[in-house]
Amino acid sequence: MANRTLSMGDDLVAYLHRFGVREHPVLAALRQRTSALPEHNMQIGPDQGAFMAMLVRLTGARNILEIGTFTGYSSTAMALALPADGRILCCDVSREWTDIARQAWTDAGVEEKVELRIGPARDTIASLEADAFDLAFIDADKPGYDAYYEGCLRVVRPGGLLLIDNVLWSGEVADPSIESETVRIMRSLNEKVASDERVDHVILPIGDGLTMARRRS
Repeated sequence: MANRTLSMGDDLVAYLHRFGVREHPVLAALRQRTSALPEHNMQIGPDQGAFMAMLVRLTGARNILEIGTFTGYSSTAMALALPADGRILCCDVSREWTDIARQAWTDAGVEEKVELRIGPARDTIASLEADAFDLAFIDADKPGYDAYYEGCLRVVRPGGLLLIDNVLWSGEVADPSIESETVRIMRSLNEKVASDERVDHVILPIGDGLTMARRRS
């Protein structure tokens, strides 16, 4: 046992990806395709994708909301874990990136489970019914995070999960000498969630930091 998380060097990350994840061939191909993009670091890792898919299975989620789809790794991973009647609603503003996602959904045979809405996520969330989703994943523009969090608390059912990505922001949230706009935004949200009596929460040091928040009844 240990009382703190291991530091992850390249060799240990490679070991984790080799033995800790059974990556679907479509996801592996998508990761390779995305690696050629200048924005490739926006894609989650295979360990995070597998963890999120496991959460879908463990919770029995059938309706998922994703805010920020990029090239589709997270949505494909979660859609593969959904039951036959499961659905995921993806929100993004980029047709270029989500065209890659569409191809991945088709290749994985999950295209019938996925609905993509191109446009501001705030508008999409505002149009949704309350308590309509079992799980929501937020991984989009950081200035919008607080609004997305509040919107997801409305549309995720009591007992449902919110997943918020990039909450550690390369560790910069813990460095008091860094005062960039994004760091201030992430610190503010982390502090808000930590004291929010509407949820139970934990920050996991996976990827760039992932908050799990369970909406209380």
